[in-house]
Amino acid sequence: MKKRRITKKIRIGNVEIGGGAPISVQSMCNTDTRDVKATVEQISKLADAGCELVRVAVLNIEAAEAIGEIKKKIKIPLIADIHFDYRLALESMNQGVDALRLNPGNINIKEHVEAVVKVAKERQIPIRIGVNAGSLEKNFDSSHEKLHKSLVQSALRHVKILENLDFDLIKISLKASDAFTTIKAYRKISKKVNYPLHLGVTESGLLKSGLVKSSIGMGILLIEGIGDTLRVSLTEDPVEEIHAGWEILKALNIRKKGLNLISCPTCGRCEVKLIELAKEVEAKFRNIESPLTVAVMGCHVNGPGEAKSADVGIACAKKEAYIFKKGEIIKKVPFKNALISLEEEIMGLLNTEKQE
Repeated sequence: MKKRRITKKIRIGNVEIGGGAPISVQSMCNTDTRDVKATVEQISKLADAGCELVRVAVLNIEAAEAIGEIKKKIKIPLIADIHFDYRLALESMNQGVDALRLNPGNINIKEHVEAVVKVAKERQIPIRIGVNAGSLEKNFDSSHEKLHKSLVQSALRHVKILENLDFDLIKISLKASDAFTTIKAYRKISKKVNYPLHLGVTESGLLKSGLVKSSIGMGILLIEGIGDTLRVSLTEDPVEEIHAGWEILKALNIRKKGLNLISCPTCGRCEVKLIELAKEVEAKFRNIESPLTVAVMGCHVNGPGEAKSADVGIACAKKEAYIFKKGEIIKKVPFKNALISLEEEIMGLLNTEKQE
């Protein structure tokens, strides 16, 4: 793991981005932003899952006008995603949005950008220059061989426009659906600017394939010390994007938060429905705040030893189960009581954590 690249620190609401601040996890609502109730409900679920910033699509003036009401009812910073019409950015800022995402591919008239930057500068509202391979400006070469270079060139052109307007509350993203194009683009831009970078492999796919592609793309960059905030873009409930983002950060030991589940792949020694048991444990505790490693193992022969790093765990036999902490068995219970016994131990650890 390389030392993390130091970037300029900006602030979106109460969340710091870059400059050594923790790498933040974010997502985007898939509700109609005009539907304040549905959007607020989804943001609440995202926040419970660990979302630290949330983005909403602003397709029209009614969506922009809804931002004020949404802001009143949520606790995490809100980002407006703007395409085509710069006036939607102006109204979003008027409604109190915490940051903007602008796409250079469809908001590229200099005067329009200047109008947005003028207000953003007055109100200290950061702007993400969000370059997307699927909507790259037409004068850039979008061939596969040169796509990563074109993404960088587009971003740098807009950085220059903002800098010439004495604006530097900038964040940059360079997203493609191809992981290696994305990697090459971020590597290149990281050598040219010190603005914070928002990582993502766009349109990565459904849960399984999308998580693999995102983990490869973002994982390699994070290992190289590149990245200040991220979104795992999945064709899935946005809550899954948050869990995926945290799992990537936890797997790389970059951030510790919530449940870290260790579970064995099962083999012929397993005599219980371990997959169901592991899923139940994950579903019950996936939104906890405190970092806690829980093991669900299908065999008492190797279970406690293989998962000795776990704060608490269970190793199963046909008729009984063994509860262990840090590899040491602390009790044996009938298998029918296995889940409730494990839950009691987990809750005990969480309550102790709260008291401390």
